[in-house]
Amino acid sequence: MTAPATQAVRRRVTVRGTVQGVGFRPFVHRLATDLALAGFVSNTASGVLIEVEGPPDRVADFCDRLAAQPPPLATVTGVGVEDLPVSGADGSFAIRSTDRSPGRTHLPPDTATCADCLRDLTDPADRRHRHPFVTCTHCGPRFTIATGMPYDRAVTTMAGFPMCADCAREYGDPLDRRFHAQPVACPRCGPRLRLLPAPGSDVRPARDADALAAARALLAAGRIVAVKGLGGYHLACDATDARAVETLRSRKARGGKPFAVMCADLDAVRRIAVLSTPELAALTGPRRPIVLLRRRAGQAGLAPGVCPGSPHLGVMLPYAPVHTLLFGLPGDPPGPRVLVMTSGNRSGEPIVTDDDEALTRLAGVADAWLAHDRPIASPCDDSLLRVRADGTEQVLRRSRGYVPRPLRLPVPVRPALAVGGDLKNALCLGEGDQAWFGPHIGDMGDLTTLEAAGRAEAHLRCLTGVAPEVVAADRHPGYHSSRWAARLAGRAPELVQHHHAHIASAMAEHGLDGTAHVIGIAFDGTGYGDDGTVWGGEILLAGYGGFRRYAHLAPAPLPGGDAGVANPRRLALARLWAAGLPWEAGLPCVEACAPDELALIQRQLERGLACVATSSMGRLFDAVSSLVGVCHRAGYEAQAALELEAAAASAWDTETSAYAFAGDLDPAPVLSALVADLRRGTPAPVLAARFHRAVARAVAEICRRARRDTGLATVALSGGVFTNALLEEECARLLDGDGFAVLRHGEVPPNDGGLALGQLVVAAHLRQEE
Repeated sequence: MTAPATQAVRRRVTVRGTVQGVGFRPFVHRLATDLALAGFVSNTASGVLIEVEGPPDRVADFCDRLAAQPPPLATVTGVGVEDLPVSGADGSFAIRSTDRSPGRTHLPPDTATCADCLRDLTDPADRRHRHPFVTCTHCGPRFTIATGMPYDRAVTTMAGFPMCADCAREYGDPLDRRFHAQPVACPRCGPRLRLLPAPGSDVRPARDADALAAARALLAAGRIVAVKGLGGYHLACDATDARAVETLRSRKARGGKPFAVMCADLDAVRRIAVLSTPELAALTGPRRPIVLLRRRAGQAGLAPGVCPGSPHLGVMLPYAPVHTLLFGLPGDPPGPRVLVMTSGNRSGEPIVTDDDEALTRLAGVADAWLAHDRPIASPCDDSLLRVRADGTEQVLRRSRGYVPRPLRLPVPVRPALAVGGDLKNALCLGEGDQAWFGPHIGDMGDLTTLEAAGRAEAHLRCLTGVAPEVVAADRHPGYHSSRWAARLAGRAPELVQHHHAHIASAMAEHGLDGTAHVIGIAFDGTGYGDDGTVWGGEILLAGYGGFRRYAHLAPAPLPGGDAGVANPRRLALARLWAAGLPWEAGLPCVEACAPDELALIQRQLERGLACVATSSMGRLFDAVSSLVGVCHRAGYEAQAALELEAAAASAWDTETSAYAFAGDLDPAPVLSALVADLRRGTPAPVLAARFHRAVARAVAEICRRARRDTGLATVALSGGVFTNALLEEECARLLDGDGFAVLRHGEVPPNDGGLALGQLVVAAHLRQEE
């Protein structure tokens, strides 16, 4: 029987999702108080627990508004309601201490400083004026300060900073936006800044506001400053100072790899880059990633060494108060308005978070350290994305602002850990219908990176409560990540073929349950093939349970194996040799080699010495880059392909013709046509554009043939080659025009940074079949 309208009811409400560390309890308290309801709210390990009592209509309104009007950073994934006996409560509503019962809830990612906190930061009348750690329930650090769950100040790195009376009053006031904001602090009770000089330098130590002013002056003077942010240190310098940029590049051993920049404001962004409306939304949103933007002609004063050879600039805006203060508030002495902001490490190492370690590992790189005394619980690099022409986003590095937000899985999995690959490593934990990526770790090439992976795995397990029963890894017998996975598992892990994992990752991101296969286009630089050769230009008919290699790029020798990847000119010569084309004088890749190098490569190819067969599409892009004279030696991964894309982009709108592959992706006719056009003096950008279109048209043709053979009409595009904007968008355009459903990566990176998700779902499927 329904209770009369005047009779009270009591309900227990359980809320699941990202509901801790986002001001959810204060929101519930205000909502219940506005509706004059009694009861309490508490964090639990499973989410938020509420008991509410009052008139039925107001209790019903309360339950409806919980999911419909959550705080800005909250994500409600489920609300459970059950009736309880009425207690006769007196009308008060309380926030109770956290219940530490078993279960799981979601911790939000770190988010950029909100508009309200920026106003406090810049208001001379506010007690948090110029406070480098200003935050509230709507912004600031979460993942990088959390040491355990459920999320409470006692299990964050703020535990060592007792609140002063004023902060405690705000923390306990339900009407204040800092009500139960765990990182809350002020200049009296919060973390402190300090400037530490390099030994023997002329830089003087400083604290707090003086430290910021000194750091800004150093940057203006062309010096390099290590800046501690939310998830680790950055190395910063004036992006308009050519000498400072080259000094940083040399000290960091960066090679020619582009630097990301941080701009003081949108005016500074618009001076150096072209900004669309969707790109503006990505740049200014709460995640504040690095966004790849089209460079404005001349780059408006940027040093040439910031982003050599790239068609894009990686740009971000300040996302922590210390960044805003580093650029300066009105009235401050002027400083640079665009800073190089690159990860605080030497190339190939993980990002530095610990202060003592920073002084050691960045010695000889930084001239000074702008540090603070709030520990970082987990390293978290900046995320990176590009915005497609249709306004959708393609995340290329998923880290700060995304981690540890869970992904919904289309198939249930046993508690499992997938360790990804050796490049762009990111771990993935899964259980039931959810998966959690860890932050970007990097390339698993040395002990420090493996140690960082171990810490990331332990931290992610702590925050998610997942205790892995299954461990998945790549099949490559030489991968550090696979050997590490075996040590973690205490036995052989579930091994998943590299390109199968790429396609499974795209399927899982798009919610496919695996009952039907897809046509998977897996194009990348390197992946261990089932035949022991290097794969990377694969067309697979794939589901979670397995795959069939339907077609692939015609293989060619890889002189020197992995070591040969740094020499695109050698890859070009090997491709010409495999296609039966002579090494004619005048070809750029031939002219780039000394006579003795040409003789050595010829002997290698003829005798098969130190040559591994590869079907890699990434290596074909490298080879063509050298063949047409764009890049003969690569100083960083994918440099040759990136510069080839940049050349193609400059001719893309005017050059619509394409070369043609033969059969199942045999590039011999393409190479022959490129050589003929080179002899005719055709410009490199035109050659590059024709090559890109040739690859896209070959993909479309093979997919049409696969559809005729199998009836499959869904195509998944995955692998690092599809970070190439021209190729990915042209493939998608042609396939969509042919009536295919096209799966393109969004939040999960197409490169090896998304590999672990595919490993997770494939390994789960294999275990279910046992």
